[in-house]
Amino acid sequence: MAGRDVSEGRGAAGHEAYLEGYADILAHASATGRRLSRDELASRRALGEQAAEAGIGLRALVGAHMAATRVHWPTGSEPIVDDVLAVAAQALDAFAEGYERAQRLAVRQEEAARREFIDDLLYGRSDLGRLAQRAERYGLRLSYEHAVAVARGPAAYEEGDSVLREVERALRGRFGDRSILLTTKDGRLVCVAPGDQDDVLVYFAKQAFAATGGGQVALGRPHTGPAGVVQSYEEALNALDLAKRLELDDPVLRSADLLVYPVLTRDRQAMADLVQNTLGPLRQARGGAQPLLDTLTAYFDSGCVSAEAARRLSLSVRAFTYRLERIHKLTGADPSDPVHRYTLQTAVIGARLLDWPTKTL
Repeated sequence: MAGRDVSEGRGAAGHEAYLEGYADILAHASATGRRLSRDELASRRALGEQAAEAGIGLRALVGAHMAATRVHWPTGSEPIVDDVLAVAAQALDAFAEGYERAQRLAVRQEEAARREFIDDLLYGRSDLGRLAQRAERYGLRLSYEHAVAVARGPAAYEEGDSVLREVERALRGRFGDRSILLTTKDGRLVCVAPGDQDDVLVYFAKQAFAATGGGQVALGRPHTGPAGVVQSYEEALNALDLAKRLELDDPVLRSADLLVYPVLTRDRQAMADLVQNTLGPLRQARGGAQPLLDTLTAYFDSGCVSAEAARRLSLSVRAFTYRLERIHKLTGADPSDPVHRYTLQTAVIGARLLDWPTKTL
């Protein structure tokens, strides 16, 4: 080993700062046979962290250590090979430990920064100018239109979840890097895409439906600017909430198709008065208002076809017709009369939105 030329240390060129004290460690190991002290191990870990922060690849640094080991192999009295190799391995292991620790910290910091950005983006927090700058890092240009899709399934999903990775692979495979942000929020999958690329959100809905085992997806409308992302996200959430309250089972919901419902509930007191005045008398029925409210719901959902509505409720047509007559008698409104039908149907929608009769209006 003594005859090695210094030129063999070229593998360490440019990495000398991260090999500081390494030659002395080898020399001391040869002379005394001791292992590294606690302080020496700490210094190796610190150098590993510094190398990771500098962005130098670990493979190159391992090569530099091996080259330095050959160059600085102890000379003079015959070195104890096992002692030198053991210390070299100990030093390299501590160095790699520090390197990996710095990398893990960097990943956690990046994840925290991304999560903070997503929260700010979806909730409209932070300075809008700074938010737009941060968005460019994730491929979004907030001066343009964007639309948001939200998917919910039987479970809550988080970053790194296999369901999210499956959907992301499908999207990247189909569209590549097309300014798409895919993430999770409050246990749901969220996709932000350019507003003029509806095909992206439609494909996301298809993949999310499959990956979540039949989950429901809502698509917000395209809007411009950072505030537009917030508005589209809230529209998608509201669509999912409406679907739950109205028991809509469509796999894909477009907020644009549900605009009538926010209009109906914009004046909540007026809607509550309509429900109470129109459907309130149903409370007098045996069994309360709920069975007759279910009757009206099935009737309107089936296109006012009594036979179909009866089938949905597992009733005979005769029993179902009797219920309609009972509703007419109690409320004074005939479900089969087009004039009365509109009032009754609007009141039924209001009851479902306001959770009546479970809740008192």
